[in-house]
Amino acid sequence: MLKRLYILTLAVLFSFIVPATAQTDKIEQQKRVIANLERSIAREEKQLAQLKKNKASTEKQVRSLTKQIERRNALIRETTRQIKQLTAEVKASEKRLKELGGQLMQLEQNARDIVRTAYRNFRYQTQLTYLFSATSFADMARRVAMLRVATEYRLAQIKRVSSTRSDVQAERNKLAKRREEISATKRRLDKQRAKLRSDMAAAKKTISKMSSKQQSVLRSKMEHEEKLNAAINQLRKLTKGNKEGASFSSTTTALNLPVVGGSVKRYKGNMAEVVGKEGAAVISIYEGKVVDVKRNKVNNKYDIYIAHGEYITSYANLSATSVKKGSVVKRNQRIGTIGSAVNISTMEMEYKIVFGVYAPSPSIKMSAANCFKK
Repeated sequence: MLKRLYILTLAVLFSFIVPATAQTDKIEQQKRVIANLERSIAREEKQLAQLKKNKASTEKQVRSLTKQIERRNALIRETTRQIKQLTAEVKASEKRLKELGGQLMQLEQNARDIVRTAYRNFRYQTQLTYLFSATSFADMARRVAMLRVATEYRLAQIKRVSSTRSDVQAERNKLAKRREEISATKRRLDKQRAKLRSDMAAAKKTISKMSSKQQSVLRSKMEHEEKLNAAINQLRKLTKGNKEGASFSSTTTALNLPVVGGSVKRYKGNMAEVVGKEGAAVISIYEGKVVDVKRNKVNNKYDIYIAHGEYITSYANLSATSVKKGSVVKRNQRIGTIGSAVNISTMEMEYKIVFGVYAPSPSIKMSAANCFKK
């Protein structure tokens, strides 16, 4: 009975420790993500300072500022995520502390009862009476063994009180540390937000020095880098004979937009710029097969290519993906999450993807504007 109680207590305590360890691992991982972003921002700041010192072209400065703004925004998102993780751990720690406090009170009460019982037994020689009332040597041996078990149980209870007190103090120290960490992280977040506002003001000031034509050329260059049109010719080779989504054709219309709750900002031939809210889901407009998932080296976002028969749709500027190369997807199935980008005209952050649709042959012209519900 005593052994079973001891094992049960250890199991309960272990149930508190395991989730805490997992949560701590997540926080440490998040810290590494933030540290990498901070290093990237530091490099960008150094490069931008060098560009200004060398009086580099306005275009180069705008490009550098744009990267800086995107990195800073990513850092703010990750820092906010870390604060949420820390807050969750604080709540869990408070719960563990309450549970441990209850256990400690119960253990201390048990220990006091044990001490009182032991003192009473010693005073009235109850143990001796118990032993000398044995009916045989075997009975006496059994009673001695039982008294030894009782003594060991008392010692174990006292040790558990001491151990639980140590656990309570350790949990209090951990709770205080996490609360201070939240405060420090919030202070860093406020500084990053102030720096972001400063970056955006500097970018607006710099881009105002450019003519409308220069701004248009720069915007076109930066958008072209996101499209990755060059990859389509290679991907067409992978779609030969594909049967998934083979009913798609150049006349397929009335499809949902690839961003849930999104809207089209601009159409340009076979491309469409679709904007939405932060965290919005990106979906496949039609059933098909994922022929490629790439990390865009220019903006560090993801590009996904899906074959519908021998047609291809592309989804560029995703912050995260939920499908892999070779996956078969259904119509309106989530494939990732919308990514952030800097609006070159206003230097404000927005969330968008660049959607493209391609026919099996380059000679067949496709129009993104014809695909979606009007």
